[in-house]
Amino acid sequence: MKRDDQILPFRLQNEANRDKMIRNAKDRDRELARTGNTDVPIPTNADGDEDEDGAGDGADFSKIIVIHPGSQNLRIGLASDALPKSIPMNIACKWKECESQEYEVRPKRQKLDGTPEQLFGEEFSKRITKMANALKVDMRANKFKVLPNSKELVINFNRRAVPEKIPEHNDPIRIEWTDVTKDDKSTASYFTGMEALRIPDDSKPSYKMFWPIQQGWFHENDYMTKEHLFDDFEAVLESAIRKELGLVHSLEWEQMSCVIVIPDLYDKRYVEQLLEMCMTGFGFKQVAFVQESLAGTYGAGYTSACIVDIGAQKTSICCVEDGMCIEDSRINLKQGGADVTDTFIKMMLHDHFPYSDINLKRRYDFLLAEELKIAYCTLNYSEIAGRTHDFHLRVPNQPTHKYQFKTYDEVIMAPMGFWDPTLFDNSHKLVGRRKFIDRSYNAYDVDIPDDPASAAQLAILTSIKPSIATTANGFSMNGNPELATPSKEKPNPFLSRMESETNGYSRVTSAAGSPAPEGANTPIPSGPFVFGANGTNGGSPGPNGNPYQFGNGTHNSGTPIPPGMFVDQHARTQKDLAIERDSILPIAPLDQAILTSITHAARGDEKKLRDFAGGIMVIGGGSKTPGFGPFLEEKLKAKRPDLADKLLVGSAPRDMDGQVVVWKGASVYARMTTHESWMGRLEYERLGSRVLHHKVLWNY
Repeated sequence: MKRDDQILPFRLQNEANRDKMIRNAKDRDRELARTGNTDVPIPTNADGDEDEDGAGDGADFSKIIVIHPGSQNLRIGLASDALPKSIPMNIACKWKECESQEYEVRPKRQKLDGTPEQLFGEEFSKRITKMANALKVDMRANKFKVLPNSKELVINFNRRAVPEKIPEHNDPIRIEWTDVTKDDKSTASYFTGMEALRIPDDSKPSYKMFWPIQQGWFHENDYMTKEHLFDDFEAVLESAIRKELGLVHSLEWEQMSCVIVIPDLYDKRYVEQLLEMCMTGFGFKQVAFVQESLAGTYGAGYTSACIVDIGAQKTSICCVEDGMCIEDSRINLKQGGADVTDTFIKMMLHDHFPYSDINLKRRYDFLLAEELKIAYCTLNYSEIAGRTHDFHLRVPNQPTHKYQFKTYDEVIMAPMGFWDPTLFDNSHKLVGRRKFIDRSYNAYDVDIPDDPASAAQLAILTSIKPSIATTANGFSMNGNPELATPSKEKPNPFLSRMESETNGYSRVTSAAGSPAPEGANTPIPSGPFVFGANGTNGGSPGPNGNPYQFGNGTHNSGTPIPPGMFVDQHARTQKDLAIERDSILPIAPLDQAILTSITHAARGDEKKLRDFAGGIMVIGGGSKTPGFGPFLEEKLKAKRPDLADKLLVGSAPRDMDGQVVVWKGASVYARMTTHESWMGRLEYERLGSRVLHHKVLWNY
């Protein structure tokens, strides 16, 4: 058995620690001799802004907090932790009434007094019937056994099911509900996480549940002021830091660094608010940001991949190459696992679910629905059968009820909504958007929005509403537009059209004269075109039928075209286009969105196209549905048969939970010593949010 000093790694580590201790002691003695003060602070490095154990050199990982905020869950932990703490991203505050009393029932019923088949309207009933018939055809084509009356057997069983009452002392998994009264004299002002979800709906005083983030952006609909929204968001993070990480005293936070995960396509207002919160609210030593897809590749250990992150309420798609997100490949879809939960409950209610009073706005029903979705939803044809299941309904101050029910094709049709997002209820997802938080604008031109843009995202929006594929000058864009992120110079749409036209018309791109075409008696004069009544250029060969000729082509003045005439005075501005894009809900079939992202990432390079197609990694909680990867792969191969031999869909490696891959990658990023994206307090005090332009590693 060797001693520690006989093992090289241990010996080197011990020597490094000893040298560091000696160096600190010398620095301390030197400072003591210079000042005569016995209370000598800890020595700093040459720059004076980081100690040697700080986050900048990755020496003390226990002083780095990694935060990944989500629409439904918050994942937080120290960089030295193996796994993060996952808590619901919510807060319950004192209110006049709870959310189940304030809002209508969810899923939204159209007819409360009708049969279960009429609850959600005739259109919904016809639609799932059509899906069920198509599913039977697919199952028979894949040689799976389909009983002719399976659906009727399931409905008849659910219709006759009667709940069994279980006394409280016989319930093996009894829930401890949150006591809103901390003591006899006072009550807590708010609760967060699972404590908030365990508050009884009929509690005294009443508490209302708030979710500060929904669909991947600030949830403005539930709030009246942005101050209230920001305060709740900060309260959720503060509570998690104190309770989950054990950093109770605020004085400890001054020595902590923080890495925050942000979406690939983000709102600048969101990032700036996070920075301000960490610097002024929490007082962290330094802060760094990392994009979701990039963190996903770090967590999985890949250098290049197409990351498909399916969260609770949004789906992010981005191609990453050599440690950088390809800007034009970024896609943000407002669909996720919560939509599957909602649709699954709707389908079960349509098939006479015995617990017909379920309401996802009630806290205990919300937890029950999530549990049922995780337990029974699948994308494997082999698991479709009329099987009997049971669940326990636990309600505050009431005995437990045990229900038995059967499922059939609902378990697979609900997650198939990713490939047909119109099946989801999308009516509420844009309500309250830009209610009081405006988009970000260019510092030098207040009429130009400068939130990040993506050609792939614009292609998705254009497929929904083609009218947005116009520039601010009123011209339609051909093919894939060359979008740039805000800090880049935007291409001139008119010049790009002039350069791309190949119909033989003459062009004037400079003041220099052009040589005369063959057969022409006189050379074409330099300068701008002069349109005559017949579309000719003052008797000389002109661009007859020019597509940029406005009106009916009868410019009879014979005068040169005034400067700026190619800008339509009645066309929409960039601000108008941004407003119109905000009014469109970005939803699309998942396979189509992935192929769109890969196409924009490859930029015509066949090798890159095949590399990204063979490196699709699906992560996030929504991807944990059994059979999700193979099902997606078959859909992609059906869309692109030419890439069938190259398409490969994988999941998180090494049996890693797909929900924590992004957080794990962010913790790896926090421990790296090569990046220089840390923003300190001094930099923030001097530059404010402008420090983001200089410090983040991508084009901000």
